[in-house]
Amino acid sequence: MKDTLIKRIETKEFTVGIIGLGYVGLPLLYTFAEREFPCIGFDVDEEKVRMLSEGQTYINHISSDRIVRGADTGFVSVTADFSRLEECDGILITVPTPLNDQREPDLSYVVATCETIGSHLRKGQLVVLESTTYPGTTEEVMIPILERSGLKVDQDFYVAYSPEREDPNNPTYSTTTIPKVIGSTSSEGREVAEALYGQIIAQTVLVSSTKVAEATKLMENIYRSVNIALVNEMKMTFAKMGIDIWEVIEAASTKPFGYKPFYPGPGLGGHCVPIDPFYLSWKAREFGVYTKFIELAGEINTSMPDYVVVRIIEVLNTYGKALKESRILILGLAYKANIDDARETPSLDLMQKLEQLGAQVSYNDPFIPVIPRTRKFDGLSGRSSVEIDRSFDLILIATAHDAYLQVDFDALGIPIVDTRGILKGSSPFFHKA
Repeated sequence: MKDTLIKRIETKEFTVGIIGLGYVGLPLLYTFAEREFPCIGFDVDEEKVRMLSEGQTYINHISSDRIVRGADTGFVSVTADFSRLEECDGILITVPTPLNDQREPDLSYVVATCETIGSHLRKGQLVVLESTTYPGTTEEVMIPILERSGLKVDQDFYVAYSPEREDPNNPTYSTTTIPKVIGSTSSEGREVAEALYGQIIAQTVLVSSTKVAEATKLMENIYRSVNIALVNEMKMTFAKMGIDIWEVIEAASTKPFGYKPFYPGPGLGGHCVPIDPFYLSWKAREFGVYTKFIELAGEINTSMPDYVVVRIIEVLNTYGKALKESRILILGLAYKANIDDARETPSLDLMQKLEQLGAQVSYNDPFIPVIPRTRKFDGLSGRSSVEIDRSFDLILIATAHDAYLQVDFDALGIPIVDTRGILKGSSPFFHKA
């Protein structure tokens, strides 16, 4: 089985199926197609399928031209018909893995996807999970569901875990240039997965098991979470001392060794860093381990919107205004600069908190014209981006979009609270948060 699959990969007769056409799955689909692999993209959202079939994109940094070019090659098809999984030699799973309200892993998307795959599983397939999760998910959750088909892992089909490492709109790295970690339940499965990913990615990194691969992804994001929490705490401490954290970071960054800059903000956003650390802390409790660093970092990072709200109240007070009934404009809904991704964005949390305290809140974002539907902030969905003008009592900079670097904030003549360090020069209207 192994040799047959590798030969099909090398001759590009290997059909790749990708389930979940979001920020991870969509670029992966078109990367394989651009390497002339027959590909089938699967998604339960029929609107996404329709848009892709018509050559339209729904992710800002993936152009419609790329979608059209992929279709023109004849190597891509997209569908909501999961019976076509039987056509695939390899099935890559890139579905969401959120947290529930108790900050526990929600694997419902992974479970549902594996159940669907299991009903169409055949001999001689490779199934790879890319969604971020806790160590043990592949062996404890995924494989038992797939084996309900009557087929056995490493006898009839292979399984691997290879964590996604997408960084949307990163100009330095892309799907093909980011090294790919691969773990499997057998050396044969790992060889097949390596042969497949090696066709599109410059470097593959092989590890001994799926658990090591799962843990690798968590290590990466916990590292970021802890360091961002540290710099957020230092920001609040230095602010009390009258010290500008951004100037401190710039100076510290001149050290050529032993220091890597991390930057504070109004809270964590994106699908990975705010969520992934709690996957490990949840799993660690099964082994009687309390992950103090992870929990503390989470507490600091999730408290940042509250800190920003307090700063807004303080700034308004200096102008003789109360927060209640003040008109506030939040600049930036996306969780990071120059993308259209609002997953886990702290801006929505800020909007809700400010409105609960009686403020009238609007937002501006050149990449997100309408607030998408979310599970946690559904009451805010459907609102539209507004223009930046002086009709507001205060403007809060929550995302460092390049477009905001062109705004003459001083000329607006209203207080500006900056959580991203983009305001330059001195002005009585500029305030840090």
